[in-house]
Amino acid sequence: MVEAWYMDESQEDQRAPHRQRPNRAVSLEQLRRLGVVYRRLDADNYETDPCLKEIRKAENYSWMDIVTIHKDRLPNYEEKIKTFYEEHLHLDDEIRYILEGSGYFDVRDKDDKWIRISMEKGDMITLPAGIYHRFTLDENNYVKAMRLFVGEPVWTAYNRPADDFPARKQYMKFLAEEAH
Repeated sequence: MVEAWYMDESQEDQRAPHRQRPNRAVSLEQLRRLGVVYRRLDADNYETDPCLKEIRKAENYSWMDIVTIHKDRLPNYEEKIKTFYEEHLHLDDEIRYILEGSGYFDVRDKDDKWIRISMEKGDMITLPAGIYHRFTLDENNYVKAMRLFVGEPVWTAYNRPADDFPARKQYMKFLAEEAH
């Protein structure tokens, strides 16, 4: 089961848990109100999993690939890790399904505070277009993940500030509506 919490302000290793003391847990309902969708799937059988097939059909995820993030498997590893951890948004939803290993997605809440979402094997997350977020490995330094897209993949990340994009404005409207 996925676990999420508000992050501390420490500048130590980004791969550390960064829990506040005392811990301030974040529920799946709180994540949902931010537009973040979480699912738990059978990563051991992802190639034949009927649940994954149904999700892909229902959400129109027509394109997918698998990426391994590890120093021995990803070209320009150190550079990529730094890039993934820069606060950014996308103009389309970001869908990631963890097949092996673990890592963290950090998202901003409505008050611009960081929430850390711990992801491990079997976890699928959808981050809505326009949400500021970032990704890092945890202290295990390894993740194998499926990336899913509607149509052709768009890899462009827009580093903060990116508030003038229609996707960001639409996301802010969604947050305002969720607050009422």
